[in-house]
Amino acid sequence: MKNRKLMDNLCLILVFTFLFLPILVLIIFSFNSSSLNIIFEGFTFSWYKTLFSNVTLLESLKNTLIVAFTSTIASTIIGTISAYALYKYNFPFKKFINELLYIPIVIPEIVLGISLLCVYTLLQLELGLFTIILAHICFCIPFVIVSVRTSLSSMNPNLELAASDLGASRFKTFFYVVLPSLLPGILSGAELSFTLSLDDVVVSYFTAGPSSTTLPLKVYSMIKTGVTPDVNALITIMLVIIFSLLMISTFISLKGIKKEGTR
Repeated sequence: MKNRKLMDNLCLILVFTFLFLPILVLIIFSFNSSSLNIIFEGFTFSWYKTLFSNVTLLESLKNTLIVAFTSTIASTIIGTISAYALYKYNFPFKKFINELLYIPIVIPEIVLGISLLCVYTLLQLELGLFTIILAHICFCIPFVIVSVRTSLSSMNPNLELAASDLGASRFKTFFYVVLPSLLPGILSGAELSFTLSLDDVVVSYFTAGPSSTTLPLKVYSMIKTGVTPDVNALITIMLVIIFSLLMISTFISLKGIKKEGTR
């Protein structure tokens, strides 16, 4: 029994090492004094200063954040309302729509990217940030619906009945009773949408215009010539910010779950 537990712990350590070691190497090489990401020659903060003078890199970051925040907000709102409607009401083709939601999740991104490009071509839409945002909303909505629907399944249905009995309208019941109960699922769906949008390459490649290069596309284009350490510095800053936001959202989610358990 002890040997089995030891092997389980060893496997767990190896898995986490495999997952997080590349991230650790990236952070270390952001302080590398050499311009080549091959050998660590010395410690320096110069690449963090160089980063803020790299106009094209900062422009691609700005495009990425615009796309990520806009698509996350839109997909979270649409996904939350859609999940509630699919859970609460019965209507024709409901089962078919439920099954249809998983298509953007399971199909390869290249299929979705080419399909959206064909649609944009038929509609004669000029490729740019707008088309990227529409594409990201398209593949983020199902993830939000799945996440929110999980919270809906664990929500006490008597809460809505109690609010109605006390004279609350449907609008007030949804915003003051249902929405706070769904907050953990909404936050999870928003985080997942933001992450998917932030690092998407394939769909963005097919739906981006010449002046709407996102950060993943910019880094991908630098692979042939070599990724400079200022990119590592930028990614390190993003990791710190995302990790901080993740800790805050986790705290809010745990607080919401605890509050729901108290009820």
